[in-house]
Amino acid sequence: MEEHKAKILAVCNQISKGTLMETLSIEYVDVGENFLIARMPVNSKVYQPDGVLHGGATVALAESVGSAASYIFLDGNEFYVRGIEIAANHVKSISEGYVYARATIIHKGRTTQLWEIKVTNEAHELISNCKLTTIALPKKN
Repeated sequence: MEEHKAKILAVCNQISKGTLMETLSIEYVDVGENFLIARMPVNSKVYQPDGVLHGGATVALAESVGSAASYIFLDGNEFYVRGIEIAANHVKSISEGYVYARATIIHKGRTTQLWEIKVTNEAHELISNCKLTTIALPKKN
């Protein structure tokens, strides 16, 4: 399992090169049977003007990890995965360290999927609670 886990994380991190995920320094750090976890450093690249984590950066992290989880758990070779709706409730500010986003599947339909993404700090305190709906579109040959 550990070898399989390392391979999945390596692929997720590799396909992020040259994308928004790389710009925000998002790194995929853990994967399990029904979840994927990514982290993002909290620094001036993701601040709002008053020096705390910008909600938009948090949402970008949440959508990135939820979409990557859909790609993993739905066979990204067969489907294009797109986020079609995201909602976020920001409950705590943070100005340094890392935030961790854990995407867990709530509903795995053939076409649409519903993900819960909890964004926490290094002390496991909730920063934001997000919900993402993704759609799986078959790739045409």
